[in-house]
Amino acid sequence: MADEVLYERRDGLAFVTMNRPRYRNAQNSAMTYALDAAFARAVDDPEVRVIVLGGAGEHFSAGHDIGSPERDADTSFPRRATIWWDHTERTGADRRWARETEVYLGMCRRWRELPKPMIARVQGGCIAGGLMLAWVCDLVVAAEDAFFADPVLRMGIPGVEYFAHPWVLGPRFAREVLFTGDRFGARRAYETGMVHRVVPRADLEPAVIALAERVAAMPPFGLALAKRALNQCEDLMGLRAGMDAVFGLHHLAHAHNAEVTGDPLAGLDPKAMRE
Repeated sequence: MADEVLYERRDGLAFVTMNRPRYRNAQNSAMTYALDAAFARAVDDPEVRVIVLGGAGEHFSAGHDIGSPERDADTSFPRRATIWWDHTERTGADRRWARETEVYLGMCRRWRELPKPMIARVQGGCIAGGLMLAWVCDLVVAAEDAFFADPVLRMGIPGVEYFAHPWVLGPRFAREVLFTGDRFGARRAYETGMVHRVVPRADLEPAVIALAERVAAMPPFGLALAKRALNQCEDLMGLRAGMDAVFGLHHLAHAHNAEVTGDPLAGLDPKAMRE
């Protein structure tokens, strides 16, 4: 694994930590493939019962890396998860589709299907691609200072690639989140059912561990089957088919931006998005 991700096992818990605090844990490709390796390590370890995903520093994740000095969108990495062909030698929509099919939508779907329960430990910002990582987890524990947003509509793009918004937030609140791009806090997230616990920042780690230990006490095979059952029911409620449909709209937006502005992100960088 790259330095972008830390891995620690304590008893039956695997702690996977995004480790780019200087850039608010923005997800470059090195981090994404390192996360995949860490999750595979935890699944393959028979001693691990529960996986805890967190972010080092003040924030969980600022989302996909669109402007740090280590942005590596067109770099090839050794891959365990070969969901689509390597995008680096491709051009046009083929390049973008191949990358985002594997690194964004595809990997998130694989992580959602991991047979071991996952808990997201969220503090500070959880923005855009950060939501995708929290949403693939089965349970979310948030600090009181946590805030969430999907502002990519500012780029003319109808939400992040792993489009779980109507299922996680409910269709009405999802409209507000997408149409305004505004942040919403941990308490509002709790009210929607997206977050399971809200605790003071100082209590975040012990609260996550206490919940993880409760879950870890259940029979592992039973947990795997229960997780599969719930995922299958969500998919029957349209989650997977909806994501497929919206992924096409997402790439239509990229193509439109590239044709009109010459940039699939419509020329917006991290500073512009913050403003």
